[in-house]
Amino acid sequence: MDKVFITDLRVSAVIGIFEWERRIRQTLAVDLEVAADCATAAATDRVTEAVDYKALAKRVSAFLGEGEFQLVETAAERTAEMVRAEFGVPWIRLRLHKPGALSGARDVGVEVERGQCP
Repeated sequence: MDKVFITDLRVSAVIGIFEWERRIRQTLAVDLEVAADCATAAATDRVTEAVDYKALAKRVSAFLGEGEFQLVETAAERTAEMVRAEFGVPWIRLRLHKPGALSGARDVGVEVERGQCP
């Protein structure tokens, strides 16, 4: 299986369960991999045959930036669902990080994997 990936995409979002978190924007970091047919794209050398990672990054940034989530789990699940639906990918692995959310730890987050590998 071929994959297209994006690592450490930084997004400003409203996320958290505490009242003070609902009034500010926090930085989330997103890593994602999606199943792709890189051979077809490589053979034609056309972006229309590829997963457009610029469009993917812009859409994920907009989706998280416009939404308001309490849980990182909810944000990750909804983002994965949106990517699968809008980009037609059969499989996604998405890691959503909330840096600095836990005292004493550099990072916390969740990883979700949805769909079937072709």
